[in-house]
Amino acid sequence: MDWRSRAVLSWKLSNTLDGSFCVEALREAFAATGRAPEIFNTDQGCQFTSRAWIETLEGAGVRVSMDGKGRWMDNVFIERLWRSVKHEGVYLWAHANVHELEVALAKWFGEYNHWKPHQSLDDKTPWECYRPGEIPVWKEAA
Repeated sequence: MDWRSRAVLSWKLSNTLDGSFCVEALREAFAATGRAPEIFNTDQGCQFTSRAWIETLEGAGVRVSMDGKGRWMDNVFIERLWRSVKHEGVYLWAHANVHELEVALAKWFGEYNHWKPHQSLDDKTPWECYRPGEIPVWKEAA
């Protein structure tokens, strides 16, 4: 997520704590934006303290920032996003398998980025703030 615009730049779904899916999402975000950010903030989850995650960030010249233990407010935008994903979608949906959930999440994130205005963004959508004037193209789950 880009903190300034709240735009979700990439996401992945996994039912394990293996960090490879996070590194894959990170690389997709770099590719989608054409650049790496100056700083990247996460919590201290095992995916984000893994050697692969840290090396990917540092290899791209990104400064690594991690929240202190119990400091959910340091990453409040992400915490709020996951709360919204769960309460507006996941807890309400019933899917037979992970693939169906992934398709539903792709739709939810597309709507979040392109059709849900945010009061904190002067009632613009995250994508309008992230890429003003650009026609949105959102990758659906396969």
